[in-house]
Amino acid sequence: MTKKIAFLTATEGIERVELTDPWQSVTDAGHSAELLSTEAGEVQTFDHLDKAETRPVDTVVGDADVADYDALVLPGGVANPDALRLDEGAVAFIRAFAASGKPVAAICHAPWTLVEAGALRGKRLTSWPSLQTDIRNAGGEWVDEEVVVDGNLITSRNPGDIPAFTKALLDAVG
Repeated sequence: MTKKIAFLTATEGIERVELTDPWQSVTDAGHSAELLSTEAGEVQTFDHLDKAETRPVDTVVGDADVADYDALVLPGGVANPDALRLDEGAVAFIRAFAASGKPVAAICHAPWTLVEAGALRGKRLTSWPSLQTDIRNAGGEWVDEEVVVDGNLITSRNPGDIPAFTKALLDAVG
């Protein structure tokens, strides 16, 4: 059965491979992927600090409904989640998605948005190492592992973990 997977990003600062590789895995598995962002138009991806490709936005997050999606993917990049956590609509969507029990997959710096959404109390997760204090302060348990699944949260540390990250996501959506 085809599932609809939301990928939520800010308008720039997205680590390209953390968006494009899971997206490709989702569509290769026969599911549909939709790009949500804080503004209409396009988002700018990056290869670390260098501009890479742009991608068209399908839906502005403020117009999106959690009920329309089977899972949520939060790509990293440093600037992307930092910008998302300042957008009240994006934070509200992430909070509602986490509370829905549907899979939420966050890689690298993306768990910053889960901190902002108040979704980490009592959860075990991983991320880019610089987030560990933020995660602990938000009530989560930070570990240094390739992929961590705790309830509906799926987390990974960096682009090198993408194969394990996408496998866990696909296993979660069935």
